[in-house]
Amino acid sequence: MSKAIAIDFGLKRCGIAITDELKMIASPLETVPAVDLETFLAKLFEREKVDTIVIGLPVSLDGSDTDITPNVRLLNERLHMLYPEKQVCLYDERFTSSMAGQALVDFGMKKKDRQKKENLDMTSAALILQGYLRSLTS
Repeated sequence: MSKAIAIDFGLKRCGIAITDELKMIASPLETVPAVDLETFLAKLFEREKVDTIVIGLPVSLDGSDTDITPNVRLLNERLHMLYPEKQVCLYDERFTSSMAGQALVDFGMKKKDRQKKENLDMTSAALILQGYLRSLTS
């Protein structure tokens, strides 16, 4: 069975999350520098069977694009081109950063560790992926 991944894209860092083989549970995987994203994905796809790539789409509360939205749309197009055999889709990521911050508190993570943006990025990716999985069953 194949897994799905999610990307919480940022200009500096990208949070990555991955599902189990049954695509029921999303877990934070890693945070990688944005410049290394394509290399990281290529290596990940060598060792993991992934058929779905979900990219968090940043939009404002009113649904309009943010400053980073055009970059995310370009990434979406690039991944479609690089991996035509995989399903690549965008998923609304509104509120995931604030939810990720609260999740880290709920998990009992120390304040020092919560302040590391890498933890927030990959937790946001996991929330994006879990939201996507939920949308498939509703």
